[in-house]
Order: sequence, then structure tokens, then C-alpha cells
Amino acid sequence: MRAVFWDYEKNETKMIDQRLLPESFEIVSFQHYADVGKAITDMVIRGAPAIGGAAGFGMALAAMESDARDLASLRTYIQLASDKLRVARPTAVNLAWALDRMLAVADTVEGSADDLREAMLKEAQAIADEDVEINKRMAEYGAALIEDGDTIIHHCNTGSLATVDWGTALGVIHTAHEQGKNIHVLVDETRPRLQGSRLTAWELEQYGIPYDIISDNMAGHFLHTGQVQRVVFGSDRTAANGDVVNKIGTYMLALAAKDNDIPAYAVVPTSTVDLSLAYGGLIPIEERGQEEVLSLELLGRKASPENATARNIAFDVTPHRLVTAIVTENGVVYPPFTENLKKVVGL
Repeated sequence: MRAVFWDYEKNETKMIDQRLLPESFEIVSFQHYADVGKAITDMVIRGAPAIGGAAGFGMALAAMESDARDLASLRTYIQLASDKLRVARPTAVNLAWALDRMLAVADTVEGSADDLREAMLKEAQAIADEDVEINKRMAEYGAALIEDGDTIIHHCNTGSLATVDWGTALGVIHTAHEQGKNIHVLVDETRPRLQGSRLTAWELEQYGIPYDIISDNMAGHFLHTGQVQRVVFGSDRTAANGDVVNKIGTYMLALAAKDNDIPAYAVVPTSTVDLSLAYGGLIPIEERGQEEVLSLELLGRKASPENATARNIAFDVTPHRLVTAIVTENGVVYPPFTENLKKVVGL
């Protein structure tokens, strides 16, 4: 099941509501691009590649819902939709990448407004289909880095739910398992939204891959005591020098891996590499509402005092010096990243 897809019978886009997992599995439908933008903001769908796929279908919806009968008017409406969707979440570069790709189609189509609508849906579907193929290619490269018997720490969720299908870092694990490698996964719970314990653990159960959930602050212990052979994580945006912006906690995990000589691999489609930014400090970092930190309940009680306040940084920057290699659909990239990333982007 794809995390986001188009229903051709009803002419609407559909998504798995990731906020409800693992308690319930529900597919929600959208007929308006503005609702797709809200779904991205509210994390009905999340994960950089999945956000890109949702943005593409959101633009197709914009073309469908407009009553414009001429190309110029429809292009104006599509541009407006792009502007509104672009601010749904600031960190994942796939959002802007997909919107720019859809706008390029809108600018080049000739013919009628209906021809443009057809072209927009065709391009959105191409973005989704290409993501699946990219993930599978990337997973083959990454699985070659996993050895039989490895225990792997995985942070956040990077599987089918975080992409259109298959996944990035979790796709590597899935592929290694399908190759017959005996692996075990330590799943960082990933506070505060618990994408690891809610989503990654759920996916691993579907695949039949053995795992244990650990609190984020246990990772250092397992690395230091020699119980882990690999660390893998994804990326919401990767700078030209190889700095990786990923879910908060990735930096601390990579730092502990480096200190214990454990390889740490970022699994990154080239659409997530932003060569226009020289280093990670230039990437906008999302800060979400404090209620996500304060609302966790333990044994039926609030996790914080009634009047407590909190900070909720959603991502952090992992410096390239802590990244052993970056796995892309065009191959595994090793340092120096500033030079070598350019060779695989756009192939």
C-alpha cells in the first residue's frame, strides 16, 4: 500500500493517516489542494519523499478544482496553489522540488486548460512512481553495506510511510532482510511524536523483521557496549557539503556512533540533496508547537507540570564529518562530499 496515491475513479488523492498508527489504519481522501497542505502541516503525511509525492498530487488537485477555462487563468491558479503549498513545512526540500517540477509542466503545456489538467496529473503520478523505483535502487546499494548478523540502530521513520512506497533507510533494512540476512533492529522511539515506536515498529512487524524499541537516550549505551554494527537514518535535506538535516536526535546518534567507530549511513534520494546550500546551517529548521512535548502521558498522568513550557525543535544538523557515507539511488557517496555529491545528483 502506498502512503499517498491518486484514486482515478473519484479523481482525488488519498493518504494513510499516519497520526492514527499503530492503533488503527485509516486512509483519508482529499479533493482540495488546501486540505493537502493542511495534511502536510498536521503530519497526516510526513517524510520528505512522501511530502513531495503529496505536493505533486496537491497540485494536480488544484488544476482539477479550478474552474478556469483558459490556460493563462489556470496557470495563475496553479501558481497560487504552489505558493500556499510551499509553506506547509519548511525543512524538507522535496516539497519545493516537487512544486517546482509541477510548475515547469504548467509553464510548458500548450493546448487547452483540460490538456494542462491532464498533464499535471500525469506528472504527479510520475513523481510518485519514480519515488518507488528510486527507493528500490537506493535500497540495493544500501543493503550491500549490511552484513549478515548485524544489529542496526534506526532513527525516526524512513519506510514506506515516509515515502510513496518502500522507503529510504528502512527500505535498506527491508531489502537486506529480503536478501536473507539475519538482522536485528534497535528502533529509537523518536520523541516527541514517537515516529520510531509508532511507525517504524509497525512497519517492521509487517515485514517480519525482529526489533526492539529503545528510548532515544539508550542508543549511546548500545553503541558503546559493542551491541550495534550499523547506524542508518534518512534526511529531509542534505547540503552540498554532506551535512544532513534529519529528525531531531540524529546528530546525537551520529556523534555516539563516531565516538565508537560504528559506521553511520544517511540514505538520501538525490531529490533531497540541495546543492544550492553550502552547509547545513543554512537549512531552515522547523520548530513545532510545544504541546507535542508536553502532552505525552505516563501511566495516565501528564508528563510535565501544569504550567510548564517547552521547546520543540523538529530537526537537527548532523555535520558531514559524522557521516560515513551517503547512500543514493545513483550509488554510495563517500567523502569528500562537496566533490562527490555533485557527481551523483542529476544522473
